Amino acid sequence: MNNIKQKLTYIALVTAVTSLAACSNESAQVTTNYPVATAQTLTVQEQAIPAYYTTSGTVTSDHRVSISSRLSGYIRELTVREGDQVKAGQILVRVDPVDAKQALIQAKADLADAEADLNRYKELFKSGAVSKQQLSKIELRYTVAKSQVKQASNQLSYAEVRSPVAGVVVEKRLSQGDLAAPGMPILTIEDPASLLVETYVSEGFISKIHENDIVDVTIPSLHQTFEGTVRQVVQAADPVSHQFLVKVALKASADIHPGMFAQAGFRVGERQAIIVPQSTLKTHSGLHAVYVLDAHGISQYRLVRLGQTLGDKVEIVAGLHDGDTIVWGNPNIKTGMKIQAENGK
Repeated sequence: MNNIKQKLTYIALVTAVTSLAACSNESAQVTTNYPVATAQTLTVQEQAIPAYYTTSGTVTSDHRVSISSRLSGYIRELTVREGDQVKAGQILVRVDPVDAKQALIQAKADLADAEADLNRYKELFKSGAVSKQQLSKIELRYTVAKSQVKQASNQLSYAEVRSPVAGVVVEKRLSQGDLAAPGMPILTIEDPASLLVETYVSEGFISKIHENDIVDVTIPSLHQTFEGTVRQVVQAADPVSHQFLVKVALKASADIHPGMFAQAGFRVGERQAIIVPQSTLKTHSGLHAVYVLDAHGISQYRLVRLGQTLGDKVEIVAGLHDGDTIVWGNPNIKTGMKIQAENGK
């Protein structure tokens, strides 16, 4: 009986050892059978990048002109409307100059009367019938009448209202047949070649913003970022919001128009962040990921969350840590591949 138990125990031990050996051989086989791929590698490290304070604003024109008539009269012709491009010197409005015409006729009549009196007094002065003082008064009256004719002629020329600048009509307040009056705006013209972004900055950041600072201006509708320059910091806060008006100058662009929504990114310091080339990212269904090497040099798919874009690089705000090694450059990379570095790193 004891011999039988010993034999059964021996058989069990042999079976267990054989199973362990088989498992060990299978594990070794799995370890050595990873597919191999060659790719670029990069060990990421935290680095200093600009810290931004972002505000919302509106694109405006730095050169905005309100067009009005110097004469009172009904608008006889209005040749433009909103959105029209105009040239400097182009006729925009013609006003019916009834009063100006009558004033010119009256001034010419007064001049003719003053000229006749002047000629008569000159003859009388030669004969000694009038004094030098009397002649001087008539000469002065003639000079004033002549000046009034010139003034009336100038007023008549104001019946045609011309554009003082080249630009775009952005507002039309009156129409043909309306009564124009001096100082009453008829049109508003903006110069699209001179653009500003007007935005408001919190009082906590205003001390860090100065004239000529570089600003990253993003136009969301264009999906583009442009470089701007702080033109003016208005050193008086709004009494209600306690925010300061800042004007940022933009270079002219055919795609940017006054009235567009903009975001201004002011550089107010530095912070530490992990930055990777955008070419290392894998994007699928709106999710972003990278391939990361584990401790054994095996590729692993890892989701990441992106931060701000810096040229051809992008910030990783979650998913990577300082010292992680990422791989890219080979479209055939998948999870579970043994990576051989192209760049020797």
